[in-house]
Amino acid sequence: MAVAVAMVTRKTTHSRFFRSPWTDRACRRGIPSPPHPPLAARARTVQHECARPPGVDTCSGEALVYSRRVTASAPAQVCVLYLGGTIGMVPNDDGHFVPAPGFLGTYLAGLDEIRSGNLPSYDLVELSPLLDSADVGPAEWVKVAEEIVARYSKYDGFVIVHGTDTMAYTASALSFLLRGLGKPVVMTGAQLSVAHPRSDGREHVLTSLIIAGTLAIPEVSIYFGRQLLRGNRTQKVHNQNFVAFDSGNLPPLAQLGASIVRNDPLIRAPGAGLAARLHLPNDPRVMAIRIFPGMTAQMLNDTLATSPHALVLETYGVGNVPCRDPSFLAVLEAMIRDHNLIVVNCSQCHGGYVRPSTYRTGASLAQIGVRSGADMTPEAALTKLYCLLAQGHSAAEVRALIGTDLAGELTEQLTEQRTEQRTEQRTEQPRGPQ
Repeated sequence: MAVAVAMVTRKTTHSRFFRSPWTDRACRRGIPSPPHPPLAARARTVQHECARPPGVDTCSGEALVYSRRVTASAPAQVCVLYLGGTIGMVPNDDGHFVPAPGFLGTYLAGLDEIRSGNLPSYDLVELSPLLDSADVGPAEWVKVAEEIVARYSKYDGFVIVHGTDTMAYTASALSFLLRGLGKPVVMTGAQLSVAHPRSDGREHVLTSLIIAGTLAIPEVSIYFGRQLLRGNRTQKVHNQNFVAFDSGNLPPLAQLGASIVRNDPLIRAPGAGLAARLHLPNDPRVMAIRIFPGMTAQMLNDTLATSPHALVLETYGVGNVPCRDPSFLAVLEAMIRDHNLIVVNCSQCHGGYVRPSTYRTGASLAQIGVRSGADMTPEAALTKLYCLLAQGHSAAEVRALIGTDLAGELTEQLTEQRTEQRTEQRTEQPRGPQ
């Protein structure tokens, strides 16, 4: 029987930049952007220039980034970072869908909605190589975060076009890497390529531009299926339905139907701003293991022989594991004691939270040093562990921070520390007459 396990670690990658089709023509001809009729009353003169990233030849045609300087009253400017995914794929000779460089940019530039000027202005940056999201990992999380940091002062918001399979992981990771975020970062993608006549991708990208450029929601979010969800609270729940994502423990930040309805009480306040650069001295090994019926202590021991620094244990219900065989818990206890392994308990359920004190099987984990993940998703817990360790925090610091709300990923009142405090307070209260 195979063990359900996943390991994350960072590998070195690189990227190239491609000018979008419209900006390519504009730069060569020296012409301004299309007019914005609905905004003409408040728009002023806009100057354009070809921006040259460090080490990039603007005349080569391969790595040109087009940007523009705008006045305070001019239309919003959005940066679209395109990583890949189904939305921009086309069939190859074998009939399999694969990423197609340049295809999505050409498609967007030809849309009437883009040409009309009714949407925020945007620059498209196509990262190379374009990836199926099954191939996206920590290196890409860091790369995207670095791209946002480098362009943060130039744009009002960001849209990240990404494959759906690992979008929740990337969204969660970015929320921890971009601490201090004060602008919208909206992730989106599609279940069907825009090459398909019924694609959901067209509306997703157009609406994401509106969200990033006009709605003051300074979080890493996912827009999909007419809902704007907090990224680190989201999971992919369907691979066929156009409503592919859901947040089991937090309502949407906004609903986008005929009207846009914001859920303002849930929206986090803007941060103080991003650091000038990311500092990630470590590349930790973080693993997730899903508990299943029939899992043995030997299976667990063999899996942990890879010596991870941290482990997300995806447990049953409110945080339970099998404990009839004491050797199962003994393996975990030895790894925590002898190898300083950080273990976080997250429920396999899409909604609800870990409550280790409810059953003996869950309480046993807490007794050997496993930390409660409260109502975090496994995706959020895994990326939080990775980012904290990559940033140089010690194991003791990470254990303390895992129950702290850093980016809206959990409800602190549900963490084991808060539960213990409430229990102590109840114990200390004087008893009334019997």
